[in-house]
Amino acid sequence: MSHSTQPQDHPIKGILAMLLAVLMFSGMDAAMKTLTEHYSAMQITFFRAACAWPFIVVWLATTGRLQHLLQARWSLHLLRAVLGIVMLASFIHAVSLLSLADTYSIFFAAPLIITLLSVWWLKDKVNSRQWVAIVVGLAAVIYMLKPSGDGLLSLGALMALLSALCYAISAITVRVLAKSDYAGNMVFWLMTMIGIGAGLLALPDWQPLQWALWPYFLAIGITGAIGQVFITEAFRLAPPSVIAPFEYTALVWGLGFDIVLWQVWPTASMMLGAAVIMLSGLYLIWQQQRS
Repeated sequence: MSHSTQPQDHPIKGILAMLLAVLMFSGMDAAMKTLTEHYSAMQITFFRAACAWPFIVVWLATTGRLQHLLQARWSLHLLRAVLGIVMLASFIHAVSLLSLADTYSIFFAAPLIITLLSVWWLKDKVNSRQWVAIVVGLAAVIYMLKPSGDGLLSLGALMALLSALCYAISAITVRVLAKSDYAGNMVFWLMTMIGIGAGLLALPDWQPLQWALWPYFLAIGITGAIGQVFITEAFRLAPPSVIAPFEYTALVWGLGFDIVLWQVWPTASMMLGAAVIMLSGLYLIWQQQRS
């Protein structure tokens, strides 16, 4: 029988956890983008889970959480694993075709989807000022991307949108699971099931490991494990509608990695849009503090 753990909201802690998770995942995304030159999206999805798995086990062992692993709602864990495989594989395919910044710009549909789902599914309350801030932020994303007919319907863009949808649904399931499952359970079983599922799906096109690329595998493991822990904590600590907009900070890191690793420089319109997004996020913090 699962242990009942009714979550209490801690918005500021949830926001800080999200900011750290976004930084870690951005570093992981940069490493995975580099690996797309050598491996399929599904094999990299397997690497993402397998490389993070040992670090997650160490975290569970050192914090005394291993004894809770079998106290789980298996149906929701399986659903999250399926969503996670589709989300990661489609995102990796997107970054293989687009820059990190462009991929993030499209992926930023996720916070709006999360907000809509949280209002409908979790009955979260979002006031009119928060709605305005979220809409303004998303409008800035569209302004940055300036999608043409070809760009909006490109395979890379569609993969990014599919990834955003899967991520949004998965984020809501974390909030539901938090009522009965421990955070460690959610992280462990997500990585375990993704590793098994993606590994099996990658077998037909499996490529031998190149040990010269071990720094990228290590980076994926460390950043992926830390990011997974903190993003799970973020959605456990605060309503999705509060913390989801802070995913926008990924754009800052994406721009940095694009410049340093691939010499892709942002346009003035992208910088302006990023500034609007950050201001929208800060306004949401202020609104949460007032309420």
